Amino acid sequence: MTLPRHIAIIMDGNGRWASARKLPRLAGHQAGMQALRGVVAHAADIGLEWLTVYAFSSENWSRPVEEVNHLLSLLKLFIKRDLAQLHERNVRIRVIGARDNLAEDIGVLLDKAEKLTAGNSGLNLVVAFNYGARDEIVRAARALVQDVQAGKLQAAQINAQAFAGRLDTVDIPDPDLIIRTSGEMRLSNFLLWQAAYAELSFMPCYWPDFSSEDLDVAIAAFCGRERRFGALAAGECRKDAAQ
Repeated sequence: MTLPRHIAIIMDGNGRWASARKLPRLAGHQAGMQALRGVVAHAADIGLEWLTVYAFSSENWSRPVEEVNHLLSLLKLFIKRDLAQLHERNVRIRVIGARDNLAEDIGVLLDKAEKLTAGNSGLNLVVAFNYGARDEIVRAARALVQDVQAGKLQAAQINAQAFAGRLDTVDIPDPDLIIRTSGEMRLSNFLLWQAAYAELSFMPCYWPDFSSEDLDVAIAAFCGRERRFGALAAGECRKDAAQ
């Protein structure tokens, strides 16, 4: 079985997982962190090259203050507790999303994680934090306008490649497979530009219940699909040529 090069995951359903067990939402986020640890370890073990996780969206700031603070605390704990182990496993950490409005201590932790693991050559773990695809696209468009105004770029030179070069994912391959848990069937402002030709997998389980086996099931389904990237399938090409 050939692995997709890049898998991205929308980790959804922590709150509903907790509610179904009559637990506080915060317990769901803690369980979700445990699930993340297992999935990252499995991705590294099977030799996946890129894994992107939607950790905190730019819209999550509108949630109750207590929940936001808990999510931020979990991020800090994850970096402090797991960073050394991830480094030992040769995992490289990347962070995408806006950083100009983050608290200083969070920015320092994110920078630390990236710098410590920058030389690693195993799994590339991309953490989408304070990330929103529309905001990313607006920031990329603004950067292109500024380059044109500064004389660094001609308007006629703006194309898809130039635009992609201003995104947070400038040197990250587009996802081949996007997985969303909890049964919801939408991208929720996640990697909208990059998802143009991604295969989508919507899993019914809540994120805390998502296991290594579930990841393997999604990969196996992906491997059974034929990716055309806008072209005809091989059989259709042969049929057209014969007519």
